[in-house]
Amino acid sequence: MANRRALPDRSKRPLGAAKLDELALAYVARFATSRAKLTRYLSRKIRESEWVDEIDAMAACEAVAGRMERLGFLDDRQYAAMRAGAMTRRGLGVRRVKAQLFVDGIAPGDSEDALSEAEDKALASAIGFARRRRFGPFAVRTADDPAMRERQVAAFARAGHSLALARRILAVAPGDEDALAALDAEAALD
Repeated sequence: MANRRALPDRSKRPLGAAKLDELALAYVARFATSRAKLTRYLSRKIRESEWVDEIDAMAACEAVAGRMERLGFLDDRQYAAMRAGAMTRRGLGVRRVKAQLFVDGIAPGDSEDALSEAEDKALASAIGFARRRRFGPFAVRTADDPAMRERQVAAFARAGHSLALARRILAVAPGDEDALAALDAEAALD
């Protein structure tokens, strides 16, 4: 303990509206984000710093987020579509997509198009999830163990898929090319 160096006194750095604007611009330049996520980031920066401007810190935070939105750097509807599409392509279901958009602060009005698109691609997403995890028709060997099947159903549920869809995909036996082709054809129609 005696050899440990004392941590330097890190007093809070001064932060004003101009610096807050610079932080916001750097953040939106680096990350695709929603208005709520940008506001949370700026609020955190305000808490970590010493506010030195005359205007209220949270009002400045909202003003900067509004300015970024007016300039077109933030678009919650476009962000929702991008985020939902990426999650669906990764094999996640509608419930997971909806939960993530809620966490990201996307209003229901801005997320409805993205969620309907995710619902349309639910079967293709679930098939992709099964393919990636080697479940059901993509398994190396038949899973006759009921406990294993329930663990696989639970994995589908955690990924945001419906239990009916999970059981439907898991009902296809490995090597059943006709049933797999029928699932793929149905997914292509969606």
